[in-house]
Amino acid sequence: MRTVGVEEELLLVDPETGEPRALAAAVLARASLADPGQDVFEKELYGQMLEFATQPQSVMADLGEELVRCRKEAARLAGELGSTVAALATSPLPVSPTVSVSRRYQWMAEEYGISTREQLVCGCHVHVAVDSDEEGVAVLDRLRPWLPVLVALSANSPFWQGNDTGYASYRSRVWMRWPSAGPTELFRSPERYHELVSDMVATGVILDEGMVYFDARLARSYPTVEIRVSDVCLRAETAVLVATLARALVETAAREWRAGKEPVDHGVSLIRLAAWRAARSGLDGDLLDPVTLRPRPARDVVGALLAHVKDALADTGDLAAVQEGVERLLRHGNGADEQRRLLERTDSLRDVVTECVRHTQA
Repeated sequence: MRTVGVEEELLLVDPETGEPRALAAAVLARASLADPGQDVFEKELYGQMLEFATQPQSVMADLGEELVRCRKEAARLAGELGSTVAALATSPLPVSPTVSVSRRYQWMAEEYGISTREQLVCGCHVHVAVDSDEEGVAVLDRLRPWLPVLVALSANSPFWQGNDTGYASYRSRVWMRWPSAGPTELFRSPERYHELVSDMVATGVILDEGMVYFDARLARSYPTVEIRVSDVCLRAETAVLVATLARALVETAAREWRAGKEPVDHGVSLIRLAAWRAARSGLDGDLLDPVTLRPRPARDVVGALLAHVKDALADTGDLAAVQEGVERLLRHGNGADEQRRLLERTDSLRDVVTECVRHTQA
């Protein structure tokens, strides 16, 4: 059974006002004091963000428990500094982000200008184990048309600088401002993948391989495929659902490759449109069908994803839980839907943030 690890980025916010607070360095210092060898929490681009990474897990219930534990520990550490954390992919309230002290981050701020200053966004990255670069690249080629569906399921960023954006996942639109971000063409081989990455670094537009921000890529430090399209999810159970579907997509793609089934050769321009549609609509209205790239109701497209990965989910014992989780999400909505309902009820973005703080640790 393939192992799965998750990286989540959280917003550090004031528990009373809901405003983001640049306390990441202080939180990390406290984490290191408590556990000098800790490698769970990490610095991110902005001082208002805190990242953590789970251990690889085979059982999704164990992954869920670790996600909740890490979120609660992040809240505890932040609480010692009069702050807390919220699993929000963008800040609903206006904020002027503070770039973290780092030569790398300062280079990004100088090189990319306003694009860097407008990147206070929090994502969820899922790492799924693969046996080799050859298998990993074959998986990447076959994942491409299905990734926008994960955007729709995870969408949790409707607000930006105090305004409703009209998008379910505005984070994904902001992220696309990086020069290396987005979907990729078919690679066909590990050699072609690594050649392209080397050529991108050689342009000088990006600093190193770590700035290759493909929607899905081979991880630099682990034998995994890293799927990077999802918003950080408001509820941990949604993050587990996304991670479970990601593992099933990887396993399904690997089986197709071993069976000699060729990847669908959709053009990058069309996949970008599918990603935009998912970011705009979320689970409301239409998405683009991953096979035909024509509009279909979101429920039908999510159903197509479940049908696509059904055998892989059944083999890991996750099918019933995923079916139940997907139906619950389609019935009650994703994080963006919850945030908008909260605003409608409270008429206060501050109250939206403080209520989301509670959901983050549930």
